[in-house]
Amino acid sequence: MRDDHDTGGEHAVAAAPVLSPASSGELFDTWRNLDVPEGWRAEIIGERIVMSPPPGHAHNLVADRLHRALVRGSPDDWAIFQTAGVSVSPHSGLFVPDLLVIPRDRVPADTSPDPVPAALALLVVEITSPSNPDTDRTTKLAAYARAEVPLYLLVDRHAPDEPAVSLYSEPSDGHYRRLVRVPFGESLTVPEPFGLELDTSDF
Repeated sequence: MRDDHDTGGEHAVAAAPVLSPASSGELFDTWRNLDVPEGWRAEIIGERIVMSPPPGHAHNLVADRLHRALVRGSPDDWAIFQTAGVSVSPHSGLFVPDLLVIPRDRVPADTSPDPVPAALALLVVEITSPSNPDTDRTTKLAAYARAEVPLYLLVDRHAPDEPAVSLYSEPSDGHYRRLVRVPFGESLTVPEPFGLELDTSDF
């Protein structure tokens, strides 16, 4: 069943802990100089650097289907990445979302590994993993809302009730005011500027 409602008031998402400028700077310098094994991801979450191994095949298949769908709903001057880092201001984290949609002209054309500001994103996608689903459900949700990322798509393959896709939108005052949630198998509308009907039956 589709769940479409405001998330204000008692449903508001609490902000994740904010790193101090000194500790965040040290963490970022360490992150920048890491020798990350191929396929792994290094993120700054909760005042520590977290290394994640390559995801499994089911995870990758969902990411591929989403990538293809987003390509169909995106103009040529948008970029879609699966390995780009995004920084969340102020000093509260550095994430590598499963998918990032961002205008091409907002991405520096250089070889720097530095992340792009999350506030420049049009949409971010996270697909939960069995080891840390609450990171995507709470910590990253709050951080993306605080950064005012317009759309946050959460594919929760490990939801307690049933696998579901949630689309958070209308960020305001550090939380998303709107949530549309559908179980796997139902379609989900990704609003303008995408104007995309997302089929979740293959998730």
